Amino acid sequence: MRSSLGTSRNANQYEKAEVKYTQYFLYTKNRPDRACIKGEWIENVIRCPIHSEVQADGRIRHWAKIEEENKYLRVIVLSDGQTVHNAFFDRTFKLSGDAK
Repeated sequence: MRSSLGTSRNANQYEKAEVKYTQYFLYTKNRPDRACIKGEWIENVIRCPIHSEVQADGRIRHWAKIEEENKYLRVIVLSDGQTVHNAFFDRTFKLSGDAK
């Protein structure tokens, strides 16, 4: 079953014409632990990841460090490479040589 996609043109921090979101993401972004994640951070992770992996289901995981939070943000996109399915601060991600 394919996820339905959500796009919107509202003046919301997550919603830009070029970026698409699954309904799952639009629902989970309101959780207290994810509400602080900025749309610009998500876009930056997709554009300039420091590490990426392709999952068995074709989804792509991207990571980048968010300096303002001193944490790594993981963004999971669908196989199209641009539809955001999930985004969260990954407490277990460590870049080799990272002191954190």
